[in-house]
Amino acid sequence: MVDTDDRSTPRDPATGAGWVDAPPRMGFFTDTSVCIGCKACEVACKEWNGVPTSGLDLLGMSYDNTGALTANSWRHVAFIEQPRPAAAPEQTDTTQFLGMPQSGPPGRTGTAEGRSDFRWLMMSDVCKHCTRAGCLDVCPTGALFRTEFGTVVVQEDICNGCGYCVSACPYGVIDRRVDDGRVWKCTLCYDRIGAGLTPACAQACPTESIQYGPLDELRERAAARVATLHERGVPEARLYGHDPSDGVGGDGAFFLLLDEPEVYGLPPDPQVPTHDLPKMWKRAGVAALAMAAGAVVAFLGGKR
Repeated sequence: MVDTDDRSTPRDPATGAGWVDAPPRMGFFTDTSVCIGCKACEVACKEWNGVPTSGLDLLGMSYDNTGALTANSWRHVAFIEQPRPAAAPEQTDTTQFLGMPQSGPPGRTGTAEGRSDFRWLMMSDVCKHCTRAGCLDVCPTGALFRTEFGTVVVQEDICNGCGYCVSACPYGVIDRRVDDGRVWKCTLCYDRIGAGLTPACAQACPTESIQYGPLDELRERAAARVATLHERGVPEARLYGHDPSDGVGGDGAFFLLLDEPEVYGLPPDPQVPTHDLPKMWKRAGVAALAMAAGAVVAFLGGKR
């Protein structure tokens, strides 16, 4: 029997998709507390997967030159600049601000060498490879499929560009390429992991902010990391996307955050839009049968 959660969804999506003797589910754990924003992961992803360049666009307000996950950016390192409220002259200890969410107008304190008027939060974002993947539910051609590793991959040669998966993704990850209309996204380097290799982004990360491995092991490692940060005085550290009981059944790519999910542009309570489709179809079928029965009764009654 397949192990399921309280929403009758297989905890092992590969088994639920029909894979026999599937290997352990693989995924990403991204620890944003050690991300330095170098964008090596973006470059490695583009080089290995042959993803086209997006051109140079500094967006006019940030050092972030990609802005979001797109068909041409399968990894996106977000730069979140957070201003620190003005402080009294004696409040110059920058360690008070490390890992602490702040709000209010910018305020510069300390010396030129130790200015503490803002902080950068950085996060390398990617497709979440959801347990309950709405994109899989709505794809009419089978272009999207679940791999034996539990990941979700697009077969571009089968994609017809309908865009149904774009609106079905609760994270806004999937995007269509302008020149051909087909959708493209992270494959978790399916070709590499099938050969026993580490995905290009994790291989290139110099701080091990992006960690790859069996999902169960990553969740244990992530919980230990959060506990360590709490002990070090960073109570804001929390995990996002790790919980199998959330609205998408847990993510195959989850994160350690230092602030609320909304700060990073992530939905606080993601819900797969297609979760209630089976119930809806069942109710629609019952309603259709009732209408047909009513029509038959009315027709027979009218002949008397």
